[in-house]
Amino acid sequence: MILWSHALAALFFALLALGQRRGVSGLPRRALITAQSLTALWGLAAAGIGPSELATQLAETLRNLAWLGFMFALVRRDRDAPEAGAIAIVYGVVALTAIAGGAVALVGVGVPAAALPAVEAARAALAMMVALGALLLVHHLHLAIGPRHHGGMRLALVALAGLWLGDGVLYSAAYAQGTAPEALVAMRGVLIALIAPLFALAVHRDGDWRLRPSRTVTYQSLALVAVLLYVVAMVLATRGLAAIGGAQARLIQTAFVFGGSAALLGLLSTPWLRAWLRVKLAKHLFAHRYDYRAAWLRFTDTLGRPEEDAAPLDARIVQAVANLVDAPAGLLLVRDGAGLSPGAGWRWDAAVPASDGALPAFLEATGRIVAFDELRRDTADPQERAALPEAWRALPEAWLLVPLLHFGKLTGGILLARPALDRAPDWEDFDLLRLAGRQVASYLAEARAQAALAEAQRFDEFNRRFAFILHDIKNLVSQLTLVARNAERHADNPEFRADMIATLNDSASRMTELLARLSQHHRAPPEPPVPVPLRALAERLALRRRAQHPVRVEGPETLALADPARLDQVIGHLLQNAVEASPAGAEITLEIGATAAGQARIAVIDQGPGMSAAFVRDRLFKPFVSGKPGGFGLGAYEARVLAEAMGGAVSVESREGAGTRFTVLLPAAQAMEAAA
Repeated sequence: MILWSHALAALFFALLALGQRRGVSGLPRRALITAQSLTALWGLAAAGIGPSELATQLAETLRNLAWLGFMFALVRRDRDAPEAGAIAIVYGVVALTAIAGGAVALVGVGVPAAALPAVEAARAALAMMVALGALLLVHHLHLAIGPRHHGGMRLALVALAGLWLGDGVLYSAAYAQGTAPEALVAMRGVLIALIAPLFALAVHRDGDWRLRPSRTVTYQSLALVAVLLYVVAMVLATRGLAAIGGAQARLIQTAFVFGGSAALLGLLSTPWLRAWLRVKLAKHLFAHRYDYRAAWLRFTDTLGRPEEDAAPLDARIVQAVANLVDAPAGLLLVRDGAGLSPGAGWRWDAAVPASDGALPAFLEATGRIVAFDELRRDTADPQERAALPEAWRALPEAWLLVPLLHFGKLTGGILLARPALDRAPDWEDFDLLRLAGRQVASYLAEARAQAALAEAQRFDEFNRRFAFILHDIKNLVSQLTLVARNAERHADNPEFRADMIATLNDSASRMTELLARLSQHHRAPPEPPVPVPLRALAERLALRRRAQHPVRVEGPETLALADPARLDQVIGHLLQNAVEASPAGAEITLEIGATAAGQARIAVIDQGPGMSAAFVRDRLFKPFVSGKPGGFGLGAYEARVLAEAMGGAVSVESREGAGTRFTVLLPAAQAMEAAA
């Protein structure tokens, strides 16, 4: 069976080699003819002189090298793909392992008979590793061909997988048993004879035989080869320890395998080492630092995640740009007046102060990406150094500042932290970040335009909703006014008449005031400011709220010039927000006092979850923007508008996890009277 199966395989492959002198133009014809010819030579040797003879083993080594060369020729068909060059290392390692197996066969000729089993075991182990490595490379070819390749290429891959699978099974059994079973030797001959027709069909099928291996596939192949080398090293080391370890060999082998594996896993889990490996592989194996297709797909996937499943858009923008260059953190800088102030961050903890108008003007004029390491040198551009705030240059984690330009206008910037492997940015980093900056600037501009449109729609909805309410209130005011006039003329009972007139007049005045506040055209004249005792007002509001939440009043009595009704409304809005934000039973404080500038002050202090600086700046005082489910977001907005109408202001001090302090500043009555 061994004789006839190998002879038949030799005949088939010889016919294939002779019939392909005029092959398909897209096929690496010379490499295929060489591999088929050496396979035929090996089959003749196995059939004529035996599969275990030295000549047959050397012919098998040449056959393996020829098929590896054919597979590598398939990878190298696409000379425009720089990633194909990286796989040469993998093929080189497998080829060296095959050569080592042939060398072991040569060494086995002159060794004593007692050492011959060890030599055969070593050769079987090396041959098994060659088969395993070749199967991994076939898998790499399968991943690299892509869905558009079909026909001949896939048939050739099936044939190659069968070739190396037969070798792997045979030499695994030989390594385990000490000798190759004759049944498996015969079955391998039959398998190789059956593989020949697959190659015959493959070379006559139409199809593109050029490969474009991706960077990911190349990294996976390198990782598989590293695993293969690790296994080979462990096998050889444990066999050596078994020979010299004596009675403690098993214990020494276990300690060696466990310690080596733990050390390797510890090294591979280090972020710096992983970053260093990525940089070195990209630098020495590829023409470009980045796989732009994979990088842009990850970039768009990060930006495109819906907000209900991910962070808000501002944070996703920072994360997407930081991931492009492996930056561990980033901070979005937004336009705040003429300067830039910190916005949403991604893993960024350092405090960054706001800048003045020099930096935005410089970035908008030049569009330059600022490299902080270059800026800290004496040779830095003086204009660039003068534009960047000194506090920013002192940040040790700051690496790059990417401007976000939209149609030539600066919409913000992204501050990137230094990567795990510190390196100087090059032209590829700048080009990629400049393109990403323009893309995310368009995202930000579109988001802001949508927010403005949504705000206008909410105002329109607000006006439509209350148009019907205004109509009903107007009718009610007219009716109450008429009742008051009739009661004034016709009531007989003087006491009832007085009560009725007072009630109706009060209701009419309240409805008229509400109508004036809701209407866009009918506005009641503002009441002149009068001295208002703030502590008395605070105690009255606290008494009103004590049924639902504890409220404490602190500070001396202070007089403020204000409209009592409007001031009551301002403090009421802020107090209601504090009640809703505070845990049950957590006391709220109303603090009364005066400032050094001569202003009256009343503060509403809660122990709630607090707010971020970005929320306070961008969302707190915007109408219809609320952090509470179902809220209209009008309380803080209306409180500030009413306070400013009385000549005062509302300030906020808040920190996440530490509560919030709203402070209402008003003109003090004593100061106004002295000025008069």
